[in-house]
Amino acid sequence: MRKLAPSLLTLLALFGTLFLLLPPLALVLHISWDNVWSAWQGADGSPLWTSIWTTCLSMLVVTLVGTPFAWLLARRRGLFWQACEYLLLIPMLLPPLVIGLLLIYSYGPYSLIGKFLESIHISATNSALAVIIAQTYEALPYYVFAAEGAFMQVDPGMERVSAALGASPFRTFRRITLPLAWPGLSVGLAIAFSRAIGAFGAVIVIAYNPQTLPVSIWVALQEQGLQTALPLALLLLAVALPLPLIATLWRRIHDAGLET
Repeated sequence: MRKLAPSLLTLLALFGTLFLLLPPLALVLHISWDNVWSAWQGADGSPLWTSIWTTCLSMLVVTLVGTPFAWLLARRRGLFWQACEYLLLIPMLLPPLVIGLLLIYSYGPYSLIGKFLESIHISATNSALAVIIAQTYEALPYYVFAAEGAFMQVDPGMERVSAALGASPFRTFRRITLPLAWPGLSVGLAIAFSRAIGAFGAVIVIAYNPQTLPVSIWVALQEQGLQTALPLALLLLAVALPLPLIATLWRRIHDAGLET
């Protein structure tokens, strides 16, 4: 049994890996490579660029809001901050379509915020702002939890030493905390980027237009079928996957360098 257990664990691990890699492998095997470039050229480029620039703005919001929030969660362990941490799980657990419906009721034309925005001629539905709101709502928790873990790995004693030497809290954060936590922060930001640019359920409810790349994939699937949708899906993977994979690899290389 002692010899069988490692083999069984290895088999289960291989099964889990194959289970996760099978869908991307199926995409590569079933796509018509002769049609990929023509499909990319023939498709309207606006959904891709809409996805890219709205996601970049969403990441700016996620970074500005999520970084101090994550630092507070890592350093403040009172009941209030523990409650905030638990509540942060809600956006991660809600189905994306439900998120879209809730955002409509929060920022739509019949909500207080929506009415205020309409009074200054801004719409939070079927607009770029609506896309950014949906992307930010879905991506923020992923970044905050990753950033919290990164800040928790930074020794608070180093921050106290910096403060004792006369550095301001902001200078301590900028010169001590942020550089030490940066590998974990970069991974969290990369994952949040991938989550935001691939957001579909919430986005299609609150902002069918302007179309992002995931929404355009759905439209192509409904109107023209798999042969048109698959190349666009491959394009989305090509945009969304490299950043998290590179950030994770860099984090592992960085950690390995620290151990040696």
